[in-house]
Amino acid sequence: MHTVVLGAGIIGVSTAWHLLQRGHQVTLVDRQNAAAMETSFANAAQISVSYCEPWANREAPLKALKWMFSATSPLLFRPQFDADQWRWALSFLGQCNDRAFERNVAQLAALGAYSHEALHEMVAQTGIEYHRVQRGIAHYYTDAHAFAGAGEAAALMRRHGVQRQVIDRDELLRIEPALQAFADRIVGGTYTETDESGDALVFTQALAERCAQAGADILYHHDTEQLERQGGAITEVRVRDRHSGETRALQADAYVVACGSYSTALLRSVGVRVPIYPGKGYSATLALREPARAPMVSMIDDARKIAISRLGNQLRVAGTIELGGFDLRLDSPLARRRCEMLLSRIEEVFPGVADTRSTEQGGDPHFWCGLRPATPTNIPLIGRTGVDKLWVNAGHGTLGWTHGAGSGKALASLMDGEAPKMAFAFA
Repeated sequence: MHTVVLGAGIIGVSTAWHLLQRGHQVTLVDRQNAAAMETSFANAAQISVSYCEPWANREAPLKALKWMFSATSPLLFRPQFDADQWRWALSFLGQCNDRAFERNVAQLAALGAYSHEALHEMVAQTGIEYHRVQRGIAHYYTDAHAFAGAGEAAALMRRHGVQRQVIDRDELLRIEPALQAFADRIVGGTYTETDESGDALVFTQALAERCAQAGADILYHHDTEQLERQGGAITEVRVRDRHSGETRALQADAYVVACGSYSTALLRSVGVRVPIYPGKGYSATLALREPARAPMVSMIDDARKIAISRLGNQLRVAGTIELGGFDLRLDSPLARRRCEMLLSRIEEVFPGVADTRSTEQGGDPHFWCGLRPATPTNIPLIGRTGVDKLWVNAGHGTLGWTHGAGSGKALASLMDGEAPKMAFAFA
């Protein structure tokens, strides 16, 4: 069977890889000049099976309202004249209760465990190296009230098979001595030994190369212009070469939309509506000034809701979600404030370890932002649409790297008529 996969981020490339392993002919299309140049480019680097709680919970509405007035809040809702945004927000509010929260956690944990196993299989098979660190993920708290709720959250994850443990400050410092300079602010933490971290960009690009070696036809620099539908089925997809301007029609037995936040408009053009809305996330990648004092364990800062991961001789800090449409500017006053917050927090927690100087001061911080394709439940859409030959693999929010390998494997299984071995409600 010939399948066209639209989108070459971690989700699309993983899908292409697993289809090739099953003997499919694959054409992979992306508008960028290489794989993983958009949402997968500079994410938090965490494979966080244990930290998969959805944004929607009973406390989220009040927090979101309060955070609307802070430029550096973890979740910033920026109201737009956009019907999609308001539909998404109303659906999100409908998920802000304990029953929905636990149901959504169960789905995300199941996909996370399945995906983590799939990633291990892919790494063993391909030998890809991507600054992988298998030392778990630690979550540190500086607020006693917030830490008081850590036990309940850890117990919830353990009910779903994830061994997140509550630990005291001394144990946290034993696990990651680099926190010593910040120790007087820490009240405790949680830790999951089985989680890990690594560079999604490096992994995805290496996997795309292996897809090409396995026979995939990869069309970079190609915009997806239109899915063509006749009756109840897709007949072709039109793509345009960004260099030559030439348009061509790709005909296949199946089409997979894995275009992240841009999947919504593409699917709508053929009558398929999906509740995916972009959440703008930020990151900074910093050179290490003192590698020996830098952390090795990937971490989550509870107060700022940011993730910190070691990538070789660099430190990646990422976080914050901004719900305000498809704005990818880094030079707006709001964007600058959010980027500055990342740097100031790193200097506060790990003073002198990374080069947090601005460009004007002689530093070279690599700032980035990307659009996280989020559903109101944070559960991605994986499976068949209501249009024949058309499949979707999108809506992974902040967990694309965590769930990418398994999402690709699961969709390839579904396309071959097989049911993946996990308790997950596929589209």
